[in-house]
Amino acid sequence: MVDRGATPAAVPAGSVPDDWPARPERCAALNRVGTFDWDLVSGRLHLDGTALDVLGVPPGRFEGRIGDLAGRLPRADASGLDALVSRALKDGSETYGAYYRVRQADESLRWTYTQGRIRRDDQGRPFRIVGIVRDATVELEAAGPRAADPEARDTTTVVETLTAALAHARTVQDVIDFFKDSQAVQHIGCDLLVLGLVESGRIHLVAEGPEEHYIPGTRYTRIDDAFPMSEVVRTMAPRFIESREDFAASYPWLWENIEDIGISCAAYLPLIAQARPIGALGLLYRGTRGFTQQERNLFIALSSSLAQAIARAMLFDQEHDLAEGLQQAMLPRRIPDVPGAQIAVRYRAARMGRDIGGDWYDVIPLPGGRVGAVIGDVQGHDTHAAAVMGQLRIVLRAYASEGHAPATIMARASSFLHELDTDRFATCSYAEADLSTGVVQLVRAGHIDPLLRHADGTARRLPVAGGLPLGLSAEFGRLDYPVTTVELDPGETLLMFTDGLVEQPGADLDEGMQYLTGLVGEGPYDLHELADRLCDVIQERVGEDDMAVLLLRRQGSAARHGGRLQQHIAPADPEALSAGRHMIRAAVRAWGARERSDEIELVADELVTNALLHTDGAAVVTIRMLTGPERRLRVEVEDRSSALPRRREPGESGVSGRGLLLVDRLADVWGVESRGTGKSVWCEFVVPGRHELAEPEAAPDPAPDPAPDPASA
Repeated sequence: MVDRGATPAAVPAGSVPDDWPARPERCAALNRVGTFDWDLVSGRLHLDGTALDVLGVPPGRFEGRIGDLAGRLPRADASGLDALVSRALKDGSETYGAYYRVRQADESLRWTYTQGRIRRDDQGRPFRIVGIVRDATVELEAAGPRAADPEARDTTTVVETLTAALAHARTVQDVIDFFKDSQAVQHIGCDLLVLGLVESGRIHLVAEGPEEHYIPGTRYTRIDDAFPMSEVVRTMAPRFIESREDFAASYPWLWENIEDIGISCAAYLPLIAQARPIGALGLLYRGTRGFTQQERNLFIALSSSLAQAIARAMLFDQEHDLAEGLQQAMLPRRIPDVPGAQIAVRYRAARMGRDIGGDWYDVIPLPGGRVGAVIGDVQGHDTHAAAVMGQLRIVLRAYASEGHAPATIMARASSFLHELDTDRFATCSYAEADLSTGVVQLVRAGHIDPLLRHADGTARRLPVAGGLPLGLSAEFGRLDYPVTTVELDPGETLLMFTDGLVEQPGADLDEGMQYLTGLVGEGPYDLHELADRLCDVIQERVGEDDMAVLLLRRQGSAARHGGRLQQHIAPADPEALSAGRHMIRAAVRAWGARERSDEIELVADELVTNALLHTDGAAVVTIRMLTGPERRLRVEVEDRSSALPRRREPGESGVSGRGLLLVDRLADVWGVESRGTGKSVWCEFVVPGRHELAEPEAAPDPAPDPAPDPASA
């Protein structure tokens, strides 16, 4: 019977160390157990000295961020650990634990174990993780050699790794790039790998690793050759080689070339999609071992998943080629040379999705030294969007070439899109630039404002009044599009673009515009280099939209030569007619054409009068100065009648018919241009340059007549 009241036996003196019992910190350090504290709100991570040692991180290279550990774990282990922690944070778990490998300074891998306890607030949101990190090499060695071997093949990890990689692969090249990665064999857990795809009755070896073990003569092989990849493609059944003797007897030529590598077993898997072979995957291993039934089943599941991924990628490539060809056919093949302007255009497909969309640009040469510039974006990212884009581009070009005003062009394009009976709408901006005067008329249909870069390199956003997107304005009966007029000086550049250039998921549009404005201001002066710079910088950002950009720079000297003035004159409006005459008289004098002012005013008055008398609508008179080898003053009178004027002889007693005779005699050149439903009658006068306008020196006053000589009287 035990005497519960007896005192414990005394410990002999001198047998108790001074530091007994050991403090928790010492116990943890001796057993290579470190601690960590991760603040999820601020992102700060604390690792004690033992944890840094276990993870192989030099203390001087750790600054308290989770990103400082990047590259310490193999990709597969890092992905698995991230998935585990994310799942624990989302499902309400209080703890998690995981084994993973850590890369040491000598590139060797060491097993490590991490356990963390998740702290949550009153609403259940995680805000902190406190845990331990310890060396797991000893315990895994006790569990068996395969568990402790960093290079051992964990088939479950292989499947998870490949599944994660293939989930992000869109094209066949994406799949090939994964297997071409120098770390691919390490991710999969094998020593060598080969991937072949069936092409035109042959097997094309598209990836092998490591590359130094490539065997010449195996890049293309026939399906009936004596190779394991050919065999699994022919039979559509996996081939497991479990010994060196089996390898040598079944494939002697191949064995002679790989015998020195130390390969002893391999698994060759057919890639079958829609009941036909599309390729084969070979996984080769060193060391004597076999394949369990569970491993064989996992390998078969792996080959099935890989085959489906490649089949999807092949279909994607086919659709992409079709869509890309359609879009390239819809975009203009070349940009015309426009005298007085330098133009650069660029298009970049989206980095996600089908790489196809409805973004487009166009440049339309117009009569009278003018040019139309279009930028637009049809809703959607598919072949339907590309098809609608092509139709819109054609009708916009047609309306502009017919001579319609910018607002009319946009209204008619909106009506056309609405009549297509499609569920798509489009945003668009149209600019009509007179390169001789620099006057630019801008119309915007739900699109982003353009930018203006000055000759000194500074850039700013150009506010443009806008209407509803094309298609929507017709549906709601709001076809009025305001026109914004600006002047483009020589050396200045107009930048028109789609939203893919400035928009980014989760970011504000104004921030994107400010970033782009700064980028343009700091960019090179050369227009094509600037366009390339914009595309290169924007392409580094992750976006889901394609992008089109059009840059229009007015060329010429910085000196200003005249301008452009316009007056709308309605029938039975004497005040407007008087204002038009006053405008012409003031412009003629201001632009240094006084020597021909009577001729210009008389001809302009005749053209305006004819338009008001012989048509039912109003007239628009425009006067501008054209620069070039010689200065020319141009007068245009536009009306809505399609009937062309006709010169005729009036007769001796006729009181009419002399108008065009007068125009023909006084103007240096004249003509008529179609303006869609109307026309424009124009004439030009050569005027002297400003250096020729100096007043001649006044002649000296004549000497007074001498007084009469009385003697001569």
